[in-house]
Amino acid sequence: MKFDLEKAAGMRTPFYLYDLELLDRTLTELQAAAGDAHVHYAVKANGNPRLLSVIARAGLGADCVSGGEVQAAVDAGFDPASICYAGVGKTDDEIRLAIRAGIGCFNVESREELALLAEIAEDEGRPAAVALRANPDIDAHTHHYITTGLEENKFGIDLSQLDAAVDFAAASPWLVLRGLHFHIGSQITTMAPFEILCERIGIICRKYRSRGIEFKTVNVGGGLGIDYDRPEANPVAPFDDFFGTLRRGLRLEPGQELHCELGRSVVGQCGSLVTRVLFVKEGVGRKFLIIDGGMNDLLRPALYGARHNIVNLSAGADRPMAAYDVVGPICESADVFGKDERLPEARRGDFIALQSAGAYGESMASCYNMRPPAPAVFI
Repeated sequence: MKFDLEKAAGMRTPFYLYDLELLDRTLTELQAAAGDAHVHYAVKANGNPRLLSVIARAGLGADCVSGGEVQAAVDAGFDPASICYAGVGKTDDEIRLAIRAGIGCFNVESREELALLAEIAEDEGRPAAVALRANPDIDAHTHHYITTGLEENKFGIDLSQLDAAVDFAAASPWLVLRGLHFHIGSQITTMAPFEILCERIGIICRKYRSRGIEFKTVNVGGGLGIDYDRPEANPVAPFDDFFGTLRRGLRLEPGQELHCELGRSVVGQCGSLVTRVLFVKEGVGRKFLIIDGGMNDLLRPALYGARHNIVNLSAGADRPMAAYDVVGPICESADVFGKDERLPEARRGDFIALQSAGAYGESMASCYNMRPPAPAVFI
């Protein structure tokens, strides 16, 4: 990763370091692989205004899961017509905001939400376009916190309830039934779950086609993972494999549009959390590398047990290797970034980078322990 030790010497740590050149490369390769598919960037991955503006200028749409994200996308320059709005718990005010902004589509997750959306759309005097999020009951084989397509999850409309939702949306004068929406999970690193999803989508579309109902849009969601273990070797996600799988597996009719919502794979590798070593603590039988970045700055390891590649940016090739438990300063035992990490011998003041933190680093950060927010630095 690019890092200038001299420039960083006077900077307060921790900070998020974003490589805009890598982001541009990622966007270029993504768009080449996507072809005529409509890609909506999942704002929840990282809502930093500068990153949003870069992604908007590249021509992507936005996938939002709150009114705040809808407003952030509009402010960053995304075309409102390219914004999709999902989420199981949209409030009345958030729905009104999105309708007034002129967003392209609501991804609706329940029959109850459909009824409310129709009511508010009538009150606003503006019909709302909708895609119904169907729950295909597919296990994406990721962490149970980020698996979203199982029957037991809170997300989406169960297939047994989909007929009623389709009938309601088709009959309402204040709803425009645009298509179907799916999302089966996150950090998916094999194509098998997407292949199964394509099969399920085909079955559903054929069923409704036989009833004379054709969905203009098929939104497969996101979930494409990145290589957290070897970010330098694989800085760009396998977009060719992803879109190739979708094109082989889906049999779209003429005029049907393929949509997807990628987040982590767009920004994950362009960001790192840069910290400093506070202490090298000699424990009983192990060494602790105590850094000034904590779980409030990068929650994934504490929340999911996720691992980020850890690099000592200050160490030259002359330092011997040592094993450390890399931990933060937060008053929680979960504030651990890695155990028995093999790193060049660390010293107080060394810069330590937690790589692949561009997604769900800054966006999930908090001020827990009343710590100030980590700033963003761009290269």
